[in-house]
Amino acid sequence: MSAHAMMADATITAGPLFSETVTLTQADFDLFARVSGDDNPIHVDPGFSRATRFGRTVAHGMLLYTVLWGLLRRQWPDARQTGQTLMFPAPAFADEPLVFTGRVEAIEVTGVRLTFRVIRLADGEPVCEATAAVAISGSDHESR
Repeated sequence: MSAHAMMADATITAGPLFSETVTLTQADFDLFARVSGDDNPIHVDPGFSRATRFGRTVAHGMLLYTVLWGLLRRQWPDARQTGQTLMFPAPAFADEPLVFTGRVEAIEVTGVRLTFRVIRLADGEPVCEATAAVAISGSDHESR
């Protein structure tokens, strides 16, 4: 079976994949800091962060991407990332609703090319912009 036939059988098409509003809390920042080892005070110390240009704690960029990846895995549990790019153009803060979106840009022989975006719901400011190349396990377009 060709890669395009496999993708068609799985009903993967170009276009929107998911959109979900998530509000991360300081407890989420703290837990991610413990798990990742990134305990930079800008993420976990409200007193320190008040004195910065942000005025409050800021989400770890990789926490944002982890949420995106988790949303993708709900759609495709066997997805395997083969490449990515990430940009964090603005800060995301605790207790602030964020909209996480994923979009299929292209279906290729080697897998699927996606774009991800996280925006602050209050003002539409992007806080994470990413691309990912993804292979789906068990398909003939999975690279080994």
